[in-house]
Amino acid sequence: MSRMGSWADLDSADLVMTGGTVHTVDAGDRVAEAIAITAGRISRVGTDEEVACLVGPRTRVVRLAGRSVLPGINDSHLHGTWLGQMWPELLMDQMAAPPAAEPPKKRVRLETSAQRRAAILRATQLLAPLGITSYTEPGLGPGEDDGPSGCFGSAVLREYADLAAEGRLNARVTALMLFGELDGASSLPGFLAGLDGFTPPGDIPGWFHVAGVKIFADGIPPMGTAWNDEPYTTGGHGSLLVEGADEEEREAALIAMIGAARAAGHQIGVHATGSRTTRTVVNALAASGGGGDRHYIIHGDLIHPETLAKMAAARIGLNTQPGLVATAGAMMRGAVGEEAMRHAWPVCDALSAGVPLCLSSDSPVLTPDWRYGMAAALTRPEQRLTLAQAIRAYTMTPAWQDGADSWKGSLEAGKVADLCVLETDLAETDPAAIPQVTVSMTMVDGRVVHEL
Repeated sequence: MSRMGSWADLDSADLVMTGGTVHTVDAGDRVAEAIAITAGRISRVGTDEEVACLVGPRTRVVRLAGRSVLPGINDSHLHGTWLGQMWPELLMDQMAAPPAAEPPKKRVRLETSAQRRAAILRATQLLAPLGITSYTEPGLGPGEDDGPSGCFGSAVLREYADLAAEGRLNARVTALMLFGELDGASSLPGFLAGLDGFTPPGDIPGWFHVAGVKIFADGIPPMGTAWNDEPYTTGGHGSLLVEGADEEEREAALIAMIGAARAAGHQIGVHATGSRTTRTVVNALAASGGGGDRHYIIHGDLIHPETLAKMAAARIGLNTQPGLVATAGAMMRGAVGEEAMRHAWPVCDALSAGVPLCLSSDSPVLTPDWRYGMAAALTRPEQRLTLAQAIRAYTMTPAWQDGADSWKGSLEAGKVADLCVLETDLAETDPAAIPQVTVSMTMVDGRVVHEL
């Protein structure tokens, strides 16, 4: 993290941006005209006149001419190492490809430190031009040490810590540990053994932090593998992924996993997509301490209003991907039917209930380009968000999820200078055109990591 204490004492700023639309994402969603950066921190935000006094002989001045400044984008659910390995291929593109299309390229398993580092650094190089300054690796650990890709094992956690210590990351990384298979089965004994026997690498303050654990509770509704209250159109209700002799035993094991992780002091992110799964997980999280450790539901494809109300009361977050509505909505409707779709990806209902909402990409499932996700969130016929809500869901609420909202996520004096500059005034831009808006600058910790 940047050094503290010096920025407020200097007579002039290192960099000043004036004449723009500065989305502060503070408590009042204030929009300012200008911003000053000093020693890696935001030293002032306000009108052009209020910031002009910080311009000195060595200050770089950027004339925004109406352009937008946003806090750095925080993709709060992005598989960075896997993205670095797969790019430019995306999983949903492969699923949508016609049968005659060329098969996906066979990729070499990441076996060596050099290969893992190359994938991580490639991801950060891809993300900087998109304005992404933080992201969460949602599942790295011994449960995937023998996995087919090599992108999710415990060695990847160590590579992140080492790269952060060497100052080679262009984005701040939060990680969750994984004690089962990615998108696969896990067992209560294996989970408990992981909690007890695995020691993650230590934090690199401001740059790398292992926040807690990820649990895969079920699959996904379009494939009929989510656990639903409503029956699928082909029959059945799906099931949990957690091992057990029957549904009752699997549910008890899942609840025990959540309780054990909570008792160990971990933040808990649960991949939960079916309506019965989301209800079960939220009940377990609320019973084990609620949102005090900023626990959250990952994906949350189907959530009933009663579950949203309990999430809000316990401050349990929802981390979901708006791009899935366009790419998987038709498949989901065909699998679960019209009645269940009333509760599909309820982002607006979640905010109305008071649920902390994060929007993310799940890349490389979808593109890491948040502009497409934002456009989807702003143009969805139902559950449409406002621009201010969408910006907050990509910046300040992910910082809350990271436990870092006191020092990043908004453009306020004293916080780290993580930001991006867009070539237009977003408030005056057709939401459908947002994917075409250029990111002209990305700054992390007061350092420019991308500029056109």
